[in-house]
Amino acid sequence: MIPTAIIVVLISTGAGFYIYHYQSRILKNRARALSLIGVFILLLATTKVGVLLSGQVSWATGTAVTAAIILTVAYDQRFALGMSMFYCLFVWFAAGPAPETKLFLTMASGAVTCCFSLREIRTRMKLLEVSATAAAVVFVTAFVLGFLDANPNLSVIVRGAGYHAAAALVAGLLIQSLLPLIEKVFRIATSMTLLDYSDANQPLLKRLAMEAPGTFSHSLLIGSIAEAAAEAVGCNGLLCRVGAYYHDIGKINKPTYFAENEIGSTSRHKELSPAMSQLIIVGHVKDGIEMAKEYGLPAVLRQFIETHHGTTLVEYFYNEAKKQKSKDSKVKAAAEPSESEFRYAGPKPRIKEAAIVMLADTTESAVRSLTEPTPTKVENVVHNMAMKRLQDGQFDECDLSLRELSQIEASIAKTLAAQYHVRVAYPKPPDEAEEPKPEAERAGQKSGQ
Repeated sequence: MIPTAIIVVLISTGAGFYIYHYQSRILKNRARALSLIGVFILLLATTKVGVLLSGQVSWATGTAVTAAIILTVAYDQRFALGMSMFYCLFVWFAAGPAPETKLFLTMASGAVTCCFSLREIRTRMKLLEVSATAAAVVFVTAFVLGFLDANPNLSVIVRGAGYHAAAALVAGLLIQSLLPLIEKVFRIATSMTLLDYSDANQPLLKRLAMEAPGTFSHSLLIGSIAEAAAEAVGCNGLLCRVGAYYHDIGKINKPTYFAENEIGSTSRHKELSPAMSQLIIVGHVKDGIEMAKEYGLPAVLRQFIETHHGTTLVEYFYNEAKKQKSKDSKVKAAAEPSESEFRYAGPKPRIKEAAIVMLADTTESAVRSLTEPTPTKVENVVHNMAMKRLQDGQFDECDLSLRELSQIEASIAKTLAAQYHVRVAYPKPPDEAEEPKPEAERAGQKSGQ
C-alpha cells in the first residue's frame, strides 16, 4: 500500500498545481473545491465497488467518460482535458492491483473524445451524440489494443471492447438525466438552461413585458447588440443575450420613473430632488437582484443585473444637483454634492460578457438621444462611451484587451447604425391632390405678387 499511497500523493500534487495554474478560483471557493473532490471520490468509489462485484474493468471507462463530461460542462475544455487525465491515473490504480497500460489508454481515449466534442449543450441530443462518439472511439481503441496480448482471442476482444463501449454510452445517458443536479452542485447554467430562460413566457420576462414594456423592448435590443459583439471577440453570445434580457428587471418596481416607460412628455423626476431621483435610479439594481433571487434566477445571470452599471456616475442627476446648489441661495453654505453619493454601488464587471452588456446598454441609450443618427455619429458616440468607461476603470476587473474593446465597438456601432438609421420621408403619389392652403397663406402670396 505504501508505493500506491506515494503515487496517489504525487498525482494529487500534480492535480493541485494544475488547478492552481488554470482554475485558481477553485482554491478560493470552498464549495466548488468540495464539489470537485466529491465528484472524484464518488466516481472512484463507484469504480472500485463495480470492479470488485462484477470483475469488469469497463467500470473504469464509464466513470472516466462521466468525469470528462462533468468537468467540461462545469468548467472548460482545457481544464476538463487535464483533470480527466489525472482522474484516469487515479482510477487506473483503483481498478486493480496490477493495472494494465491498455486500460489507461482506453479510458483516456473516451475522456479525450468527450472533452473535444463537447463545447456547449444547446440541444437534448448533444450528450447522447457525445457519448455515442466516445463509445465508438473506445470500442476501436479497446479492440485494437486487445491484439497486443500474447494469445489474442477474437471473441474475448470483441466482448471486452463492447463492455467498454457500453459503459461509455451509459455514462452519457446517466449524465443526461442528472444534468440539473450537476448544474446546481457546481452553480452553473448550461446553454440549454440559458435557452430555457430566454423564453418570453418565463415569469420575470412576462412581468417585464406587461409592467415595463419600454424596458422590455430595450432589453431585447440590448440582447441582440451584446450577442453580436460577444461573438465578434469569441465570447459566449448566448450568455450575453440572455443576461441582457434580465439586466433591468429591477425597473419593474418603479417603471414610470425611467425614460423608456414614460407616457407623454412629463417626467416624474420633475417633482423630486436630484438626490431622491438618484436613489430611485440606482435602486433598480438592488431591486433586480432581490427579484432574481426570489424567482431563482441562476447566479450566472444575476451578475448581469448587479454589474451592468458597475460603479458609474449618474451624471444627469449629479449635474442637476450641482445646478440646484449654485442657484439656490439657501444652500450656498452647503458642501458641493459628492460624486461618490451619485455613483452606483457596483460591483464592476468580472467577465467579458458582463462588460459587453454594460457597454451595449450605455451606448444604446446615448445613440437613442441623437436627432440624426448617421453611421459616423453612431461610431463616435460608441467610441466616446467606451473610452469613458475605460478611463473610469469599469473594465479593471475583467480581462478585456484593447484589441477586443475595439472589435466590440465596431460590432456595437454596426448594429446600432442598422437599428437607428435615418429614414427618408415617404413621397406623396403624383396623382394626389394638393392640400388646400390656409386663407392667410393665400393672402400673403397675393400681396407678394
